[in-house]
Amino acid sequence: MFRFANEIWLYALLLVPALLVLFWMNASWRKKVMQQLGDLNVLETLIPTYSQNLPRWKRFLFTLALVFLVFGIANPQIGSKYEEVKREGFELMVCLDVSNSMLAEDLTPNRLERAKQAISRLIDRLKNDKIGIVVFAGDAYIQLPMTVDHSAAKLFLRSIDTDIVPTQGTAIGKAIQLAAGSFSDNTKANKSIIVITDGENHEDDALQQATAASEKGIKVYTIGIGSTDGTPIPIYKRGQMLGYRKDRAGNTVVTKLNETMLQQIAAAGDGTYVRANNSRTGLNALMDELEGMQREEFGSKMFTSYEDRFQYFIAAALILLLIELLLPSRKLKFLGDFSLFKNSNQSIS
Repeated sequence: MFRFANEIWLYALLLVPALLVLFWMNASWRKKVMQQLGDLNVLETLIPTYSQNLPRWKRFLFTLALVFLVFGIANPQIGSKYEEVKREGFELMVCLDVSNSMLAEDLTPNRLERAKQAISRLIDRLKNDKIGIVVFAGDAYIQLPMTVDHSAAKLFLRSIDTDIVPTQGTAIGKAIQLAAGSFSDNTKANKSIIVITDGENHEDDALQQATAASEKGIKVYTIGIGSTDGTPIPIYKRGQMLGYRKDRAGNTVVTKLNETMLQQIAAAGDGTYVRANNSRTGLNALMDELEGMQREEFGSKMFTSYEDRFQYFIAAALILLLIELLLPSRKLKFLGDFSLFKNSNQSIS
């Protein structure tokens, strides 16, 4: 098992593209200045210590050192001890709607990202509890089987988008049925399903499936995400908004939260309905209720010990920085015409 102990530091890698742009702008400016003085090949002849390649190698080494340093601070860890431990908790399946209507921006930044952020915070509140994730649109799939590995749950959660289910629609019934069949057998722990959706285009037997789940002792909660007033669904390409999604007749599609349907599903599943807005998603309120439920002791195999690997990345970063520091920006006279990077002009820029 592999994980990062301080994975938030990985966001520092976003500095690398910005740094490369700064290096490119600086190199372009230096080149223009030198070209004003004369032909670069002539300058290399007139100024024996002038080098075009050495500054490029220094920038490359510095950037590579920065990447290793960020990975070192994030502290990669490898599981070293795998054993069965006794835990006490409940089992929870989250059914997340990934249909195109979840891209509507009546919640910030949009319905789907808002729901993912809320689920991530819910995972942070879990203790020894098991969690699984079902994604659904026109069909339903298990994105994450029931597990106590909360780091893996967050990893799988980040990979969810609207392209993960090819068929469009909102098959809530299939999602509940799939989730209800994913709980552990022969356990007395409380089992719950949380459905997060705008409830639009409901097209199957969600009420019957919620009732069937309730009869098995599984509670079904629903969280309505979106606006009842309706909002268009934006279309983006490479970060640029191109317009709004239209139907076959060319009319702009307006998506609305179907609260009535979600309230009925929650009632059939012996759960409760909560409506999300920009200030809260309702998961915390449901989590408070879940935490008050009975927990069951169960055994699960998991890594109980991890070994740090940050030292290798920090050492590599220091070595690269030392080489970058010792590497001159100009040719050394005693080296004469010798050039270590003479044949590397095309590979480093």
